[in-house]
Amino acid sequence: MERKASRRENECEEKTSNSESSELDKDYRTSLITLNVGGYLYITQKQTLTKYPDSFLEGIINGRIMCPFDADGHYFIDRDGLLFRHILNFLRNGELLLPEGFRENQLLAQEAEFFQLKVLSEAVKSRWEKEQLASRETTFLEITDSHDRSQGLRIFCNAPEFIAKIKSRIVLVSKSRLDGFPEEFSVSSNIIQFKYFIKSENGTRLVLKEDNTFVCTLETLKFEAIMTALKCGFRLLTSLDCSRGSIVHSDALHFIK
Repeated sequence: MERKASRRENECEEKTSNSESSELDKDYRTSLITLNVGGYLYITQKQTLTKYPDSFLEGIINGRIMCPFDADGHYFIDRDGLLFRHILNFLRNGELLLPEGFRENQLLAQEAEFFQLKVLSEAVKSRWEKEQLASRETTFLEITDSHDRSQGLRIFCNAPEFIAKIKSRIVLVSKSRLDGFPEEFSVSSNIIQFKYFIKSENGTRLVLKEDNTFVCTLETLKFEAIMTALKCGFRLLTSLDCSRGSIVHSDALHFIK
């Protein structure tokens, strides 16, 4: 009798445990929401979509706003499916994180307004205004010999990130102290000034290649700067010194996007 009673208790405990596990699994599954945004499917949690009260998505999930369903029973929202990725990432992270080179600020601001996410809308507009201001400001980088200012190059561009990219490459190579490269230099916000340029029969020697093995002339540095700019989507506005008759002989380059 005791064994039968014990067996019944164990069976009851197993049923209760299975029932609780089933309920938890059911709750977890119902917390997952699939959205069809302009033909793109997104799966996320209910708590993510309801993070901001009074937003469009919170209204849909909590039944305040009517939303149609697609053929598979998913919520259908007739908006830009690709841009919704950034909307969802904002809901997940609580901050605006966009890929490098993102150029659809105006469209994203419209999407933020549609989804009634005021914080996101303000963040996008702030980013857009900063980019507009930066595009109107021309920044420059000067690479020069402290004893001979004629030995050097000035690069002008309306994108600070491009100047920073060129600058970081030159500084990185300089610190590596490769054979034949000047070791003593100083760096300010806009100037890399070497104590001297190493001279050779072929002219001033500089290292710029990313594998840190290529020794080149100052003219090659200009060519590398131009090629890097073109790959990044910039165009050469002017060499700023056409009197010398050739871009490679000029002492300044001006890029714009």
